[in-house]
Amino acid sequence: MTDATTAVTGHEPEIGSLHHLCRVLAEAAEGVGDASRYASELALGTRLARAAGGAAARRTLLRTITDPRGLGWAARGRGLARIGRLAGVFTSRESLAVSLAVTGLKARIRAAAVTHPELLGDPDTARVLRAVQGDRQREAVRVFRSLLGAKGSERTFALLAPAFADILAWNALTDENPFNDEAGWEIATGRTLAGADPVFGISARVWSFLDRGPGRAEPLVPSPALAERIDTTGTIAGYVRNIGAVGTDGTLLVQQVVGPDGVQRYVVQLAGMSGVSDKSPQDLLGAVHAVARPATPYSRAVAKALRLLIPSGCELALVGHSLGGITAMNLAADRDFCGIHRVTHVVAIGSPVDGKRPADPRTRVYSLVNEHDVVPGLEGRSSVSAYTLPEQFTEFTWTDDTHSFPLCHAAERYAHNLEHTVPEASAHVDSDLAPFRGRVTAARFFRLYDR
Repeated sequence: MTDATTAVTGHEPEIGSLHHLCRVLAEAAEGVGDASRYASELALGTRLARAAGGAAARRTLLRTITDPRGLGWAARGRGLARIGRLAGVFTSRESLAVSLAVTGLKARIRAAAVTHPELLGDPDTARVLRAVQGDRQREAVRVFRSLLGAKGSERTFALLAPAFADILAWNALTDENPFNDEAGWEIATGRTLAGADPVFGISARVWSFLDRGPGRAEPLVPSPALAERIDTTGTIAGYVRNIGAVGTDGTLLVQQVVGPDGVQRYVVQLAGMSGVSDKSPQDLLGAVHAVARPATPYSRAVAKALRLLIPSGCELALVGHSLGGITAMNLAADRDFCGIHRVTHVVAIGSPVDGKRPADPRTRVYSLVNEHDVVPGLEGRSSVSAYTLPEQFTEFTWTDDTHSFPLCHAAERYAHNLEHTVPEASAHVDSDLAPFRGRVTAARFFRLYDR
């Protein structure tokens, strides 16, 4: 278990030095990239045309941005520089900046292997990493596919989960696809994904264009069976069990609670992705969109439901699993939403939320992560990242004996973990949510729609 500032017990010296190294390499890669862009602008632009000795200076700069002993194939920028960069990508010519960034990613994977020795100890996952390291992308894909066939996707994704984002970034920086380079750079330099995905490089603007539903919410009368299953203990494990009971068909649960101080508060419980749907805002398209963008049909539908139910100024705790956790953070980051509601807590379970920030600096954020769960790392920061989170965040991570995805991602499994694997993490969150723990005076359900 770790929080935002705590190292992994028992491995502090090695992990600390590797993390420091990868941060230094990332900073150096950015610096070299900036130098490459400036040199490209001079060598391929018009500023040197009329300067004394300009032709000789241009020849020197051209050698600098194309020589493997200099900046490598380092053309960056617009116009001719962009054409030069694309030529380098298509012919697999690497720049010094990319080499430094990839070396930093290697250090991050090595650090992950300290606490997860199966990454390098397992012969199959080691073959994947060796192929990626050798810039043998087709072989890496072939080995990965064979691994899926031999061990199944459940075992494979769980094994690679601690370094999955770094592996994707490594591949993005060294493959022949120019569109995913920016995503690779975002992950390699400690930023979270905002522009495009690291596999195909499809822009977040494209996902936003495809996922434009206004969101809609209608009150829902639950079935007697569902109503009976709802947990009223006010614990984080109970909330996660509720999310599992509600399911992923577009149902929202809001519990109205009178706390120990007699104040009425609300706990909003948001479920994860439903799959592919043309009606639910919790579909795959909405999930991809929500990682990079703050406003989605899901967040808009939830906001409309809460406007129908909750008086302005009331305190809210937003608890979400997977896509529900992303949506909880998107709502907490929305200044208009926070101008109506007072979001005191966000608890994200198995969610990629580390790159998002609440609009209200008083909002406390908890991120609960099983380290074999691939989903929390899909925005670029792994559960064993070299980059710490701000003070607003507290992150609890753990491993259990499942080593299987998506089993380790299920809401029911997270509830089990919180009760039996990391009860101290559960107790910490429960203590902070004490104002929301009291008599449940109402449980309201809504059906959410994309349009």
